[in-house]
Amino acid sequence: MSDKVKILIVDDEPLIRDALAFKLTKEGYTVETAEDGEKAIEKIDVEDFDIVISDVMMPFISGFELLKILKERGTQAPVLLLTSLNSENAVLKAFELGADDYMTKPFSPKELSTRIKKLLKKTDS
Repeated sequence: MSDKVKILIVDDEPLIRDALAFKLTKEGYTVETAEDGEKAIEKIDVEDFDIVISDVMMPFISGFELLKILKERGTQAPVLLLTSLNSENAVLKAFELGADDYMTKPFSPKELSTRIKKLLKKTDS
């Protein structure tokens, strides 16, 4: 299953973006990256993704704005927000906008993998 799963990672921090891409590629996923919400939308306009993992605090289009745009467009891919924002208000806003999951940085790579698998199982059923 995982070799066919396509993941989009959206983060303006190259080290985080590249580390996530490396880890998920090693797990057998096909991974694309975008450095901000605008670039993410450009990729989503031409490709289908099985899951989107996005930072919140980014230039141009924030992760919250990206999430809102994706949900308004009817994008079926689950969206996991991975961010340093850990306030209750940020978490509540994410879920109100339609986030499928929310994790704060720093994060456990094993926990991220488990959450991805869980989100993918939900979309398969």
